[in-house]
Amino acid sequence: MTAARTGQQGSAGAVTKVVIPVAGLGTRFLPATKATPKEMLPVVDKPAIQYVVEEAVAAGLSDVLLVTGRNKDAIENHFDRAWELEKALEAKGDQERLRRVMKSQVLGDIHYVRQGDPRGLGHAVLCGALHVGDEPFAVMLGDDLIDPRDPLLPHMLDVQKRYGGSVIALIEVPPELAHLYGCASVEPAEDDVMRVTDLVEKPEPGTAPSNLAVIGRYVLNPAVFDVLRQTEPGRGGEIQLTDALKTLAGMPAEQGGGVHAVVFHGRRYDTGDRLDYLRTIVSLASERSDLGGDFRAFLREFVAQLPPEVEDD
Repeated sequence: MTAARTGQQGSAGAVTKVVIPVAGLGTRFLPATKATPKEMLPVVDKPAIQYVVEEAVAAGLSDVLLVTGRNKDAIENHFDRAWELEKALEAKGDQERLRRVMKSQVLGDIHYVRQGDPRGLGHAVLCGALHVGDEPFAVMLGDDLIDPRDPLLPHMLDVQKRYGGSVIALIEVPPELAHLYGCASVEPAEDDVMRVTDLVEKPEPGTAPSNLAVIGRYVLNPAVFDVLRQTEPGRGGEIQLTDALKTLAGMPAEQGGGVHAVVFHGRRYDTGDRLDYLRTIVSLASERSDLGGDFRAFLREFVAQLPPEVEDD
């Protein structure tokens, strides 16, 4: 059992800041992302990035830093006022759409910084160092949408408050797919909390230390910034956050070290590739009170009319 830690670097006070990297090129969705940021692709009728920001704010992380890049102006525009649109909707008396349009601009205190060079997730997190300062903070990736009925971040924040250091979220994946993720070696700490002993970014097939894969939710000690500054480019020639976390896992608590993990068993929607993106849209649309009934009826009719050879594929 790991004792709760106190007096660590950056351990005082509630976590209120979150860094959300959104500078990626979205090459898996080309040509749709040639001029449109992948984070702005709609999931039913709301861009993916808004789901992530809403999750952060619901967990008490009202200070949001988006790490952007070139051609990402649409993200900033989305969280800004749209005076002409608002006036047009107000003139039409369309209060429901006006409310939904205005929601994105009052979610939280949103800031922006640019990642000038595409040097990986670790480098994107490092771009937030000046904004974050010397306090724990969260990192959220837009590829992972967590169902609000299964809150993950509040639990991670509680674990970080109890243990200090950093906290990551893990899911169980089929062993044959472990090479697609960062994977962790863990040992029990207390209750449902695990202590991370090793991390490997996208291990070679058959060499993963476990089938526990890292997903895009982190609560990090600010010691990670110094570690990232010294982390050499790893897999893909990029500065990997996984490599920095591996270093933190072996550092003493008084230096901000130690990494714990929670294994998430709730509903998660992966928008990281085209097929999972489509699955996400179908899943969320099917459960909508305003769309679900008609959409589910359409799906049943559509599948029933498919030729057998199409169904088998």
